[in-house]
Amino acid sequence: MARSESTSAVASRRTVRGGFRRVVLRGLGGVLPPLLTIVVLIWAWSTIESYVLTPIESWVRWGIVVNVENTFSEIPADAQPTLTSKRTEGFTFEGIRYVPDPTGRRYLPEKVKRHVDQRLGDFGPFTAAPSSANAYWHRYVQLKYLQRRFVVPVFLILFTTVLYFLGRIVTIGLGRWVLQGFERAILGTPVVSKVYGSVKQVTDFAFSEREIEFNRVVAIQYPREGIWSIGFVTGNSMQGIADATGEPMLSILMPTSPMPMTGFTVTVKKSEAIDLDLTIDEAIQFVVSCGVVVPSQQIPKVEDREGSNEPE
Repeated sequence: MARSESTSAVASRRTVRGGFRRVVLRGLGGVLPPLLTIVVLIWAWSTIESYVLTPIESWVRWGIVVNVENTFSEIPADAQPTLTSKRTEGFTFEGIRYVPDPTGRRYLPEKVKRHVDQRLGDFGPFTAAPSSANAYWHRYVQLKYLQRRFVVPVFLILFTTVLYFLGRIVTIGLGRWVLQGFERAILGTPVVSKVYGSVKQVTDFAFSEREIEFNRVVAIQYPREGIWSIGFVTGNSMQGIADATGEPMLSILMPTSPMPMTGFTVTVKKSEAIDLDLTIDEAIQFVVSCGVVVPSQQIPKVEDREGSNEPE
């Protein structure tokens, strides 16, 4: 009796652990797709921000700083204090108060310095104060004219517009010729050609508008005779195979469960494929569910199921 109870307790604990593991894996399967999608999108945005947005933003900020700084820097020499004691206090010119920068060698408007000092926290909790007049101007322009809430939407609009026109240019004769010439030059360069070729395959797969067109759903004996599997007809295969066999052939994608995006491409005789009364979506649901979700028109009749259980 004790052994029986012990065995029952062990079986119960195993059942609990198995159920807990299944629930955890089911939850992980539900969380991972959106989580990985978010990670990929964040990575894509970080790449665009680091290599496109940030350099453009730096160039624009530099141009604004040059213009603004020159405007405020055109101060006559006789208007600036010459004594050391007065230089530390600053001066007023045409109604604008100027104060020395941290180096003590240049001046900048007091309102600019005060504006930057008051908003240092916008750049991070441990951001140090700028160390020169030029650094103050860069921070001021970034705070005043290049706030991210305005820069990012404008950048996205311009970036999308540029991509649109590049796409249009590539589709016309001259643009296609330039792109093909560039690719030939890249593919002729050692080492770089390997990297470019791999990256191009990924981008072509991700962004190409071409899709695999499934003509119909069929059942064939695969992977061996006596085992029937569902497949998607993608075409009439190659003429050389049809000539060798003496009859029409079909190219069929055999999807794998539960991920129908992967599978095997096989070529079979047209006479060996059985057309099924299934839509593409119904067949995909059948594959994803590992055969659990059967379309209503394909559910076996009650008498057929009962007859299959009767002894011969």
